[in-house]
Amino acid sequence: MPDEFLIRAFLAGGAVALAGGPLGCLIVWRRMAYFGDTVAHGALPGVALGIAFGVDPLIGVLAMATAVAMFVLLFGRRGRLPHDAILGMLSHSALAIGIIALAFMRGVRIDLTAFLFGDLLAVSRADVWITSIGALAVLAVLGFLWRGLVAATVDADLARAEGIAVDRLTIGFMLLVAAVVALAMKVVGVLLVTSLIVIPAVTARRFARSPEAMALLAPVFGVFAVAAGLALSVLFDTPSGPSIVVAAFAAFLLVAAAGALRGER
Repeated sequence: MPDEFLIRAFLAGGAVALAGGPLGCLIVWRRMAYFGDTVAHGALPGVALGIAFGVDPLIGVLAMATAVAMFVLLFGRRGRLPHDAILGMLSHSALAIGIIALAFMRGVRIDLTAFLFGDLLAVSRADVWITSIGALAVLAVLGFLWRGLVAATVDADLARAEGIAVDRLTIGFMLLVAAVVALAMKVVGVLLVTSLIVIPAVTARRFARSPEAMALLAPVFGVFAVAAGLALSVLFDTPSGPSIVVAAFAAFLLVAAAGALRGER
């Protein structure tokens, strides 16, 4: 019988994987993986914000991740800077600001490694409930917006011509990414969040014949990565967050190798 802390870790990690799978598909289709990194790095100042105001760091993370997403949208609309330059500037600036802000908090004991790379084995029952409810809320909103998001991803101009509010959907999509980043911080940390969201989606892409099939398969690979990563962490005493990402990447390599062999034959 697995220990209770392993069950809690799997439930929290699985909830994030379920919410991140379909969202990761949209990120892959839109080629916005670097945007996910930018929002994730923006979460670190949110930790400092939450500590400074005496609230749950999750609230600060969600607020700052949302603010970074809105900054990306604002700067991108002006069109004066290349999109990748905006993302690179905001990503590393937010990360640096977060680390400096945490360094100034002398009277507070902060485990920076846990925020950067996750601390899944230390999740509490309250964390499991918060993560699960948040993941269900993300999936509910994503399901409501799904058709419009897919249409806007395929052809934004055609979607506008059909009366779809593309700009509002883009804002909603960015807010969903911010929410998943906030939920995943405890699982894999701000430096590896995008990996947990994107790698299962890329792996599922090799099997899927439709957008919906890919969105259903991606969470399966994500949950597998969480289970395999936790097993690696327990067996070899490795950090849980990086172990989960390594497991996800190993699954991708196996799928890619199997596809290459089938192609050769």
